[in-house]
Amino acid sequence: MPLALLALAIGAFGIGTTEFVIMGLMPQIADTFQVSIPTAGFLVTGYALGVVAGAPLMTALGTRIARKRMLMLLMGLFIVGNVVSALAPVFGVMLAGRIVASLAHGAFFGIGSVVAADLVAPEKKAGAIATMFTGLTLANVIGVPLGTLIGQDIGWRLTFLIVAFLGVLGLFGVAKLVPEQPRTEGVRLRHEIAAFRNVQVLLAMAMTVLGFGGVFAAITYISPMMTSVAGFSESSVTWLLVLFGLGMVAGNLIGGKFADRALMPLLYVSLGGLALVLALFTVTAHHQIAAAVTIFLIGGLGFATVPPLQKRVLDQAAGAPTLASAVNIGAFNLGNALSAWLGGIVIAAGLGYTAPNWVGAVLAGSALVLAVVSSGLERRSGSRSRIVAGAPAVGTERAAVPAER
Repeated sequence: MPLALLALAIGAFGIGTTEFVIMGLMPQIADTFQVSIPTAGFLVTGYALGVVAGAPLMTALGTRIARKRMLMLLMGLFIVGNVVSALAPVFGVMLAGRIVASLAHGAFFGIGSVVAADLVAPEKKAGAIATMFTGLTLANVIGVPLGTLIGQDIGWRLTFLIVAFLGVLGLFGVAKLVPEQPRTEGVRLRHEIAAFRNVQVLLAMAMTVLGFGGVFAAITYISPMMTSVAGFSESSVTWLLVLFGLGMVAGNLIGGKFADRALMPLLYVSLGGLALVLALFTVTAHHQIAAAVTIFLIGGLGFATVPPLQKRVLDQAAGAPTLASAVNIGAFNLGNALSAWLGGIVIAAGLGYTAPNWVGAVLAGSALVLAVVSSGLERRSGSRSRIVAGAPAVGTERAAVPAER
């Protein structure tokens, strides 16, 4: 794999750290600004919604800019947002900083996916995308736990300054390692938007929302679930999240390896397995060892869907993939926000801390149904194309019959 993918992975590592570390630092931030935990939760929701809005907005603004330069601008925006968050004097300013940082998220991964895929041979595209996303998965194994420990022991502001420094490393990495890629001639914003007329692109994005939403329905409430149901101590939650991150790394690598060979079968297995494991989590959450194993599997099966779904969007939006790729990253975060909201509803209804697992199972199962539908439509379209291609031209039969006298 080209060394340029390392630069993209570093940027992804910083973005992944800033996205997820907030969950472990929420009590400290709430104390600093004298706000409630639900109010501090807007730092998570605001970031997710910023990704959803920022993905198409920033990508559209960058349609006239070379991809390398756009990636550098996005990393600059990410750095500014995290510095603002670190130095925020009041809660509103920190929320603004989080939103500024989030605007870079979707476009960076969307444009980065296109750049990564263009750096390698066609049969290695999913593997290249997975290599970039390895930075995001490693953030959950290394960046988030370390950032949480630093934030709890020294101060959460230092955590966000360190994340900003990671953004600086990513910026210089992109500048030095990513080759210049000329902007595709003839492709304008209207061509990028036209990709959304393809039903297969929309189905892939819906699978993204529902499939990854299934993961976050459970993981968003992992702390109260593990402490109140499984009986873990609060300090153990950090290491449970490390297990989740290790599962993400494994799933990402598996997804990148097999998506180039058998994309749809991989989606069937990962989405079906995810739905099953999430349903079982309502039982295994009551037993510590079983719960830990299940958390690892949720991370693995959930992230095994990322490279194939991202590659499917790129394949189906061929010719103008940048906006569709970025919007699909926003779809991941839309799934996060939707599932967290639905999980909160079932908990508030008195169904218990394990109830979000059922929500996740239903969402993942729905994504599996869409995958089957998408594959069926593709086969039907292919059969129709073969029939049309093999049919004789109009008038051929008549011409082939000798004229009678």
